[in-house]
Amino acid sequence: MTLPTTMRAMVLNQPGQPLQPLLQQLPQPAADELLIRVAACGVCRTDLHVVDGELTEPSLPLIPGHQIVGEVVAAGAAADRGRIGRRVGVPWLGGSCGGCDYCAAGRENLCDKAQYTGYQRNGGFAEYVTARQDYCFALPDDYSDIQAAPLLCAGLIGYRAYRAAGPGKRLGLYGFGAAAHILTQVAVHEHREVFAFTRPGDEQAQALAVSLGVAWAGDSTQGADVELDAAILFAPDGTLVPKALRDVRKGGRVVCAGIHMSDIPGFPYADLWGERRIESVANLTRRDGEEFLPLAASIPVRTEVHSYPLEQVNRALDDLRAGRFAGAAVVVP
Repeated sequence: MTLPTTMRAMVLNQPGQPLQPLLQQLPQPAADELLIRVAACGVCRTDLHVVDGELTEPSLPLIPGHQIVGEVVAAGAAADRGRIGRRVGVPWLGGSCGGCDYCAAGRENLCDKAQYTGYQRNGGFAEYVTARQDYCFALPDDYSDIQAAPLLCAGLIGYRAYRAAGPGKRLGLYGFGAAAHILTQVAVHEHREVFAFTRPGDEQAQALAVSLGVAWAGDSTQGADVELDAAILFAPDGTLVPKALRDVRKGGRVVCAGIHMSDIPGFPYADLWGERRIESVANLTRRDGEEFLPLAASIPVRTEVHSYPLEQVNRALDDLRAGRFAGAAVVVP
């Protein structure tokens, strides 16, 4: 296969500024890396936090995007050339040290030397991307490229939060976007009751939630008239944490699934008392992908996708920021 010498990319030069189109040299894979031709890249709220400067350690200039589906077109000297021609998925976790206590315990998501796709490593808002071979996933054949892309962050980190929420029957999801619409399908498949809390007035998201089989859908300012066993917060709004604590029963869990959240306001100890707990979910592990991707295919989980060409990635980010669509956005080079 003859590869081009250059590629199109959308580049972040300064947080708070729009991504800029750039024609740049085709990246070359390091010894343990694959070169991947991008077929689709999901647009995640974490991308917003990077672009808006709320995550403060990007490697600039940077190509964001970390829900990448593509075809392997070349391999580094130490990588498996047998993977050339295969479809792979590239997630948020782009690498970890492999030798610290966290990595040894299977908690590579907490590694202090981890690198993240679209943050410290260039990501998928481009025609090509390099990725460490051992941090790429095989993808189920039943998914198209654009349907598979949201599974790689909204799905994987959502699934990690879902497991952290425990086995309770009644589950509240706060912020009904890409992750929540995927996790709802898992929960309904497992005969759990889902209560969808959306931003006020978001009838589009509420309609999507109802179509997926939730028991109740309404504004995040409302109550569902039942005590929840657990709550997962996908919305980056710290004021929802005390609200969720009041919504869960004694012994209930409130799981904060976002990588960034506004400050949590003070609340009475009585809202926490009764062995309620608050915990966060950080990043993902490769084991999450090995468990979730086959599960998603077996249900099967279907993603509600809105696609944008590469040159319109700024519009996709703005639409996500403003809540103009329900489900997930995907950029297609």
